[in-house]
Amino acid sequence: MSLLTPQRLTMLIFFLQPIAFGSWLPRIPEVQQALGLGPAGLALALLGLPCGTLLTLPFAGPLVGRIGPRTAILVGMVLYSIAASLPALAPNPTMLFAALMLAGSSLSFVELGLNVQADLVEKSTGATIMTTSHGFWSVGIMVGSLIGSGLAALDIEARWAIPLVAIIVLPLALLVANGLPVIVAEDPKSQHQRSVWAFPSWALLGICFFVFGITMTEGAMADWSAIFLRDALGAEGGLVGLGYSVFAFMVAAGRFGGDSLKRRFGAVTTARICGSLALAGAALLYIAPNTALALMGFGIIGLGVSVGFPLAVTAAASLTDRTASANVAILSFVALLGFLVGPPVIGFVAEHADMRLAIACLVPVLLVSLMLTGRLVTAKPSSSTNLEAEIPGVL
Repeated sequence: MSLLTPQRLTMLIFFLQPIAFGSWLPRIPEVQQALGLGPAGLALALLGLPCGTLLTLPFAGPLVGRIGPRTAILVGMVLYSIAASLPALAPNPTMLFAALMLAGSSLSFVELGLNVQADLVEKSTGATIMTTSHGFWSVGIMVGSLIGSGLAALDIEARWAIPLVAIIVLPLALLVANGLPVIVAEDPKSQHQRSVWAFPSWALLGICFFVFGITMTEGAMADWSAIFLRDALGAEGGLVGLGYSVFAFMVAAGRFGGDSLKRRFGAVTTARICGSLALAGAALLYIAPNTALALMGFGIIGLGVSVGFPLAVTAAASLTDRTASANVAILSFVALLGFLVGPPVIGFVAEHADMRLAIACLVPVLLVSLMLTGRLVTAKPSSSTNLEAEIPGVL
C-alpha cells in the first residue's frame, strides 16, 4: 500500500500551506512599532487580510467549482506565497493594509480549494479526515509561528525572514499539490441547483452564525495574542510569540482527536464540549495574573475552538441546495467576517479601555456559537452522487 494516499497528501498540503503566514504572526508587534501604530491603527491595517478574502470569496466559489480544487490549490499557492511576503515590506500603514489585502485575496482560493478537496476525498474514500486535515493546518501555522519567533530571536529582520520561509515552503507545497487526486464530485445534471448568488438556506445560515464566533476568536488569537502578552503581562522578546504557538498547538491537538470524538459522540455533542472549553479559556485569559496562566488560557481556548470550523465545513458541504464548493464558499465568507470583526473590536476596546477587557469581548460571541451547535447535524450524502478519483502519476 502506497504511503502517498489521497488522505495523507491532503493532510500534508494542509500542513504546508500556512507555514509562511504563521511566520508573520510573531512579527506583528515589530511591524507595529516600526510603523508607529497604536492598537486602533494596527487593527485597521490588519483588516486588509479579511477584506481581501471577503472581496474574492464570492468569485472563488464558482471558479473552484469550475477548475477543480487541485488546480485552485496549485495556482493559489504560488500567488499566496508571493503575497504572504509583502506585509513585512510595507513602509507605511496604507501599504500594510494593501499588502495584507493581496494576501487575503490569494488565500481565499487556496483555502477554499483545500476544504473542498478534503470534503471530496472524504466522500470518495469513505475516510473521515476533515478535522484531522485542519489539525495539520494548525500544526503548520504553529510551526510557522515558532520559526518566526526563532528568526526574531536571531535578530533576522521580518522583511528577510518571511520571504525566506515562503521560498523554502513553496516548492514542497507544489510537489505535494501536484500529487493530489483529481475528483469528479458532481453529475453535470446537478448544476441546476440553487445559484451561488441566491440567499443562503436557513440551515446554512445557522451553520454560518455558529462558525462566526469560532473564527472571530481564532482571528483575535492570531492578531492580538502577542500584543496581549506584551501589554497586559509585560512579556518581552521571544515570549510574546508563545501565546499563539500554545493556542495553535492545542487547536492541532483538538483537531487530531476531533474525528474520533465525532465518530463516538456525534458532531453536535463534540462541538458542545469544545465550545464550553473555549468559554472557560476566555474567562481564564481575562483574569490571568501572569504569563504562565495566560498561556494556559490560550491553550484551553485553542482546544475549545479546534473542531468548530472543520465540523461546520462538513455540515455545509453536506447540504444539497447547491454545490459543495458554493456552500463552503458562503461559509468561508461568513467565517472571514469573524476575522474581519474580531481585530477591530479588540483593537478599539483596547484603545479606549485595556487589553483584558478587549479579550473579554470574545465571551458573548462564543456563547452564541455554543447555543448554535445543534445546527451541525450532517446530512447524509445522496446515493446518486457520482464520485470518481484519478490519482496523478507524479509524486
